Amino acid sequence: MGGIRAAAAVATVTGAVLLMGGGPASGATGPPADDAVHVVLSGAFENRPGELVAVDVQGVRPGAPVTVHSSAFGRRPVRLAPYEHDRRARGHRGRPAVAMTARPGAYPLAVRVGDRTVARDLVRVRPQKPPSFRLSDEDGVVRPGERFGLWFDDLRPGGTGSSFTARSPVLPGPVRLVHDPRGSHWNNPRMFTGTATLPQDAKDGTYRIVLAGPDGRARGERTVTVRAARPGDGDYLGRARGPAFFTAPGGPGRARADGPAAAGGTVNVLWHDAAPDPGEEGRLTATSPAFERPVPLRRDESRSGDGDDPRYYGPARIRRALGPGAYPVTVVSHHGRVRRTGRLVVTQGGASVAPGVTNAVSVTGSGASGGGGGVAPVVVGAVGVVVAGGVLVWRKRVRAGG
Repeated sequence: MGGIRAAAAVATVTGAVLLMGGGPASGATGPPADDAVHVVLSGAFENRPGELVAVDVQGVRPGAPVTVHSSAFGRRPVRLAPYEHDRRARGHRGRPAVAMTARPGAYPLAVRVGDRTVARDLVRVRPQKPPSFRLSDEDGVVRPGERFGLWFDDLRPGGTGSSFTARSPVLPGPVRLVHDPRGSHWNNPRMFTGTATLPQDAKDGTYRIVLAGPDGRARGERTVTVRAARPGDGDYLGRARGPAFFTAPGGPGRARADGPAAAGGTVNVLWHDAAPDPGEEGRLTATSPAFERPVPLRRDESRSGDGDDPRYYGPARIRRALGPGAYPVTVVSHHGRVRRTGRLVVTQGGASVAPGVTNAVSVTGSGASGGGGGVAPVVVGAVGVVVAGGVLVWRKRVRAGG
């Protein structure tokens, strides 16, 4: 919709803009107008054939017919209705359509109360346009999980159909485009709009979106570029830590980077993330060849105001027949931008690690969260010796696995 143009009806000698003040003129019918009548036209400078023009006449008392006359709207006058919210208010409005046959140019407009002209203005008409299909983000990229808008402008002679459908391999289903008479495109009765939301797991790439009419015939085509945010992008929020592991009754506060856990037992996988992607909290999962099945990670709602990042954990059942060793545990988040792999030390069923003895395994990381450190060496043999900071540490045999 274009700009707003107002014509203030002020009594003049020439009558180029004629507004009646005081009592009625000789031979006039209908109630008198106030000292000034204002005409407000929406889109006064850029109306296309077929578009609606909001005409608001202020300052005319109710009780008599108020009509608008302009060849831009066709041959017949347009009757305006009193304000609905207050019929005693001095105002009338209507939304006539520019004739589809109107040619570009300026068309005189007259407002009449009864048979008396109280205001004049101009309606400017611009050329018709061919149908067009557009996306709100076609000049940039759309993130997984993000919503974007679709528009189909079919304002033309002979346009038919009350809804259209957009389809794309990247969308979970068809998107219906309809006209919203109360929306921002109310003035275009042939503007059809809809919104689409990309799946949270949408893969990076460029995808076609095809718009079809009720008859199934293609009416337009656009492409959308999908790319998840990466470190350095202004909207990248990934700050993940983990995974770590703890067993009951230790609790998350005593989680360790390597476990340990016993074959056939249960261990909790802990994950921290200061700012998960929208909708991702219900999708975090830890996987490992040591687990009987993938482990959903749920948010720990018990945390409140202690300065800890939002944290997520879930119980993993260790396979009973698993041999001792260090097994990878992987959590993927932020639509694949963050991928971190830790190592869980699995002991024989019922076995435990002596207090104060540190396992020779550490977390490894890859992806956006960094974590370039490798896996610490696992010592194999009847008795191993590790030199750490000049101190000899005796360690029991641990057999590598996984």
